[in-house]
Amino acid sequence: MRACRSRKSNSDDNTGSVLDRPPFVNFGPKDNSRDYKTGQRGIEECLKPSWIHILGPNSWPAVVIAAGLLLAGVIGLFHAWCVYSIHENLLWFSHLKEVEREISFRTECGLYYSYYKQMLKAPTIQQGLYELTHDNTTESKRTINILQRMNIYQEVFLSILYRILPIQTYLEPIYFYIYTVFALQTVYVIALFITSWLLSDSWLAGALSGVWYILNRVDTTRVEFTISLRENWSIPFFALQVAAITCYLRPKLKPIHQRVVLWLVFVSTFCFCLTWQFNQFVLLVQALIIYTLDCLDFLTAEQVVSLYLMQVSSLLLVWLLQFCNSMILGSLVLSFIVSALFIKHFQTGLKMGGFVIRVGKLALHTLLVLALTFTINYSAKKVLQLKSDEHIFKFIKAKFGFGATRDFDASLYLCEEAFGLLPLDTFERLAGTVLLYPYLCTLSVLFILLLLVALSNLSLNGLGQASREKEDRTFKMRPDVAYNLMHTVFFGLLAFSTMRMKYLWTGHMCTIAAFGVCGKEVWALYLRVLHCNTKTAMRLIRYSVPIVILAFLYYKFWPRLMEEISELREFYDPDTVELMEWIRLKTPKRAVFAGSMQLLAGIKLCTGRVLTNHPHYEDQALRERTRQVYQIYARQSAEEVHKVLGLVGTDYIVLEDSICYERRHSRGCRLRDLLDLANGHIMDGPGENDPDLIPASHPRFCEGIKTDMPPYSTLFTRVFKNKTFNVYKLKKLKKKHKAASGP
Repeated sequence: MRACRSRKSNSDDNTGSVLDRPPFVNFGPKDNSRDYKTGQRGIEECLKPSWIHILGPNSWPAVVIAAGLLLAGVIGLFHAWCVYSIHENLLWFSHLKEVEREISFRTECGLYYSYYKQMLKAPTIQQGLYELTHDNTTESKRTINILQRMNIYQEVFLSILYRILPIQTYLEPIYFYIYTVFALQTVYVIALFITSWLLSDSWLAGALSGVWYILNRVDTTRVEFTISLRENWSIPFFALQVAAITCYLRPKLKPIHQRVVLWLVFVSTFCFCLTWQFNQFVLLVQALIIYTLDCLDFLTAEQVVSLYLMQVSSLLLVWLLQFCNSMILGSLVLSFIVSALFIKHFQTGLKMGGFVIRVGKLALHTLLVLALTFTINYSAKKVLQLKSDEHIFKFIKAKFGFGATRDFDASLYLCEEAFGLLPLDTFERLAGTVLLYPYLCTLSVLFILLLLVALSNLSLNGLGQASREKEDRTFKMRPDVAYNLMHTVFFGLLAFSTMRMKYLWTGHMCTIAAFGVCGKEVWALYLRVLHCNTKTAMRLIRYSVPIVILAFLYYKFWPRLMEEISELREFYDPDTVELMEWIRLKTPKRAVFAGSMQLLAGIKLCTGRVLTNHPHYEDQALRERTRQVYQIYARQSAEEVHKVLGLVGTDYIVLEDSICYERRHSRGCRLRDLLDLANGHIMDGPGENDPDLIPASHPRFCEGIKTDMPPYSTLFTRVFKNKTFNVYKLKKLKKKHKAASGP
């Protein structure tokens, strides 16, 4: 439906300033001749009230830290410029008409942007907010609170900001919106830069992670063509949160700095939760990471409780701002955190005893936490009568073979490539930019060491002995390194299971790979094996290897990146433009339209007409309505379809040939197949069918209505047609028809 067609184009001086903390791994007995305590004392001294000392040791001159932060900003701005240029040249955005620009906001992106446009059109901010909280155009015959249902506070905030700033005369609203989203990409890259820097104590690692993020753009972001997608707003804040947690877990952080960094953790977590409806599932994975590190003695009790409370506080504040959205209270992550803290409080001897006893206690502890989690979650959903996220759990169960595959909602997700397994060609691309190999080397080494440290922790008998023996152990791992390692493992598994979730993993993957290349920990192991672990060798390899990699990446990929940025195309979708113009000029402003979720989002944005359904799927009643409206692509009688559409107040239906005669998906995953299975009908085309399916007694509605024969002509009138779309107006039934078609 939409297309883009081509158009013609016209030497490092801070090597001695690295933090000299104890090595990551010590083989053999402790060498008392080396001043390890000096390294730890250096950490304390570096954390002075100045903010720059949180980023590194005090032996780093302030000018070096400033230079590193400046480099982080430059790389972030360069990435923002790259995605902006690609977006502009892909669509020739600056030369498009307003309707074409709005059509370029695909599927749910158009729905979200429509509320930004709606707020700007309102006479006052107060009136705009009232219209959002009493919306009767997004779902026909219903008045809903958009601020409660959807995560659109970012659109509200931007619209207010645009109103009060003196920029209206020289910056169009749509540019203010997209520039803000691209600016968040700068924040994202800076967050990755700082995380790498904190882990490795070298801003060369930050530079390398930023460059890798840019070069792997295909797998790290899709912001250039899905601008207003919720993840493009939220993931930069999530990266900031990870950077803040990394800083919080640094050894010997002073209490005053802990409080400051915890506030940053809270603010970034809150912004992340406020801007994405799937926040609870991401935070659940993060809570599991914290729980695992707690069980394995990598975090203190104070750190665990503080991080849990930051998550809970953020979610509860979002719950209040979203007018007590029950989906948040019924989330698994809240139930899990409450259960973990409750069981932990009463199981006081959890970290006492020998290895076998402690493993047994941890197993029992985990079973109790999981049992209480599901009990609390089940009870909360029953009390709240919550079914908003039911489709997600149906999808998860069906994906792993535990649920019915004929469920329409679950099948919609299962048949989308974005919710399938991570394709293997992803790794080919990541290997091509020399990202995959250092990542796997770092991951394997650190994971083996984490297991060794975990076994060592569990072998310590009692808390008192643990505190005395930790200083003399053979294997050591910093808590910030342990957290980031588990983060990449957990979110890597999530990415493997669901391709859409890879954007939570690939950015952090750049951080881990850069840490492995520039940090002392992995190199210390390799150099010890080679019996040449000297300070000179360590400095040489830590600075030469990343510089060589950066030089190689520049040589190989800079021309290709510039070619990609300069490639000129243009937006070309005349059929959709024609449809939107016809709707805007030829239909009443309060006309109600039915059709596919993706198209209706564009109709709301471009024309402001009332919809029957839309792509924001987190509502059980809306999902049921969508399934009913989609009967226009099923094998149903004209009378039945007319009745269903009439119940939701439909005036016009828009039929798309690309759905009615779909070929993009294989048999069994086409929308018409999903509807046939849900209705118990045999699917179209050659192939096997389940024995309990029966032939439908009516032709497919979207095909039969084109015959313009009774009963279709009696109930529907075609009012618009082009190569892609057919629009039909519902005729009002006479009383005898109503009586005949009644129950």
